Amino acid sequence: MRDGYESAVLRVAAAIPPGRVLSYGDIADLLEDMGPRTVGRVMSRHGADVPWWRVLRADGTVFGPLQTRAAAEYAREGTPLVPARDDDPPRVPRVRMREARWRPTPDELARLDAALAAAGWWDEDRPGEPGPVLSVADDEMEA
Repeated sequence: MRDGYESAVLRVAAAIPPGRVLSYGDIADLLEDMGPRTVGRVMSRHGADVPWWRVLRADGTVFGPLQTRAAAEYAREGTPLVPARDDDPPRVPRVRMREARWRPTPDELARLDAALAAAGWWDEDRPGEPGPVLSVADDEMEA
């Protein structure tokens, strides 16, 4: 794993605003390195000090044992969830990815890019050039 990857993943997770989310793959795409499983591994080992509930699977769910805690955070933050039908048994919350996915404004992206650059993430031959933020197309994912 590239030096500083854990720090870069955690910086991105910390930058996600309340009520918004990114998938593990979104973060991997943003950082142009590794893949969703590696992001998940970083979050499982080091994510306790950042809003971990805002980083989830592409289907809009979080890891099983954390679902109850995540549900409380989603309710508190007003994160859009897939509504339960009346005939559904009680189930874990699932985030409505199309609505909740964070799409940084140019200013937010510039701040995130600056933080990652300051941490030494972007290569010197690409100063100030952000990665391909959120390359997953909206129509690819509706949870």
